Amino acid sequence: MCYEVRRRGTKRSIPPFLCPSTDWPVVKMGFGEYPVDYNPKVHGPYDPARFYGKADTPLGQVKLGEVSSWLARRSVAGIPSAVSRAFWRWQHKYVLPKKTGIAPFAQLAIGSMIVFYAINYGKLASHRNHKYHW
Repeated sequence: MCYEVRRRGTKRSIPPFLCPSTDWPVVKMGFGEYPVDYNPKVHGPYDPARFYGKADTPLGQVKLGEVSSWLARRSVAGIPSAVSRAFWRWQHKYVLPKKTGIAPFAQLAIGSMIVFYAINYGKLASHRNHKYHW
């Protein structure tokens, strides 16, 4: 065991999966867990904006005859991870620097305007035909 915790006169040992120095096998990629391919000895500190799996050919470099096999290697389960990595890349670039500018706030405002315009487009399109009928 890693070490023991003393609380109110009782001794409790910490489970091995909570000890950073043990080689306990941990099931990875649940909520709050690292990706399966992440190895701290190889990759160093964890970066949520980086993909730790095996690199694949980018879509721009795929030949037309290989597009079907490239699409077959894709999984719907990877979409949330890709969105999360894109969000963290945006955070690292625009929000988290010490001297951030107005760019992240402007991007968020413009993105919100576009989303709410898309949501209300049906009402706005029908209102266009009835100019004087409020």
